[in-house]
Amino acid sequence: MCSIEKERKEPLLEVKNLKKHFKINSKEILKAVDDVSFEIYKGETLGIVGESGCGKTTCGRTCVKLYDKTDGTVLFKGQDVHSFNKSEYRKFTKETQMIFQDPYSSLDSRLIVNDIIAEGMKVHGICNSKEERSEKIREILSQVGLNKEHASRYAYEFSGGQRQRIGIARALAVNPEFMVCDEPISALDVSVQAQIVNLLMRLQEERGLTYLFIAHDLSMVKHISDRIGVMYLGNLVELTTSSELYQSPSHPYTKALLSAIPVPDPDYQMERQRIVLQGDIPSPINPPMGCKFAQRCKYALPKCREATPKLKKISEGHFVACYLYD
Repeated sequence: MCSIEKERKEPLLEVKNLKKHFKINSKEILKAVDDVSFEIYKGETLGIVGESGCGKTTCGRTCVKLYDKTDGTVLFKGQDVHSFNKSEYRKFTKETQMIFQDPYSSLDSRLIVNDIIAEGMKVHGICNSKEERSEKIREILSQVGLNKEHASRYAYEFSGGQRQRIGIARALAVNPEFMVCDEPISALDVSVQAQIVNLLMRLQEERGLTYLFIAHDLSMVKHISDRIGVMYLGNLVELTTSSELYQSPSHPYTKALLSAIPVPDPDYQMERQRIVLQGDIPSPINPPMGCKFAQRCKYALPKCREATPKLKKISEGHFVACYLYD
């Protein structure tokens, strides 16, 4: 995990009241991301966790303008991402890259690895000749744990873990500063997941990269992240450092998530109390009034069903969206 200076400067990425809604039909709107705010500083990893369908992937894609925003602001180096002109957006796509969840569908099976990695380099004019480009590709393959001979093979010839390494190499080829890692290990075997996470951490140290790491595996997120944000049904409900989240979780939803993590101590595992949530997750098409977690929260107050709580500071660097901390 990279070290973060105590006195942070301007954030590399700043998200303010971001909303991304999808129109289902003439009457229904799916509120995938609904008023989310956070900052990411240069050289750190911000992890975003939550159940499937909570909006974390949509949030990441909207941050790099793969989706147009519905409302709010996304600033990269102080500039509004969603108001870039063509040349500004071209520069932005060189500085920011994305590692996708599925290494099987995100790579073009008709291309050899050399051509997959070279695409972005050609677009951004990196390397002056084909020979120079091929040499750089071989260097990148070595950095991600692949051999130079792999450059002439097709993507379908590789295992899932190797394909994800190719996806990482493709992202690194344009020398980005910021990378959105969209559940990059969820489609991989457990035995390979730690290898990919350790690879990302090593590359971050060597290249000074900044990550938005999206996942639902809380153990892996703790391992790689400096800070962690917890999302529930389109809202950010808690945001703090990795160690603080695991030692002192504050939001009832965060406590329930952490209680589900297996512990490699059978005696302790037998004694610890699992928090089982009642009821189903509300529909993002027609979410309830107030706090979206109130229907499943045993601590819910009357006002929880009336107005959505905002993220508030409860200690240094620890923010929670919950009326229990008013």
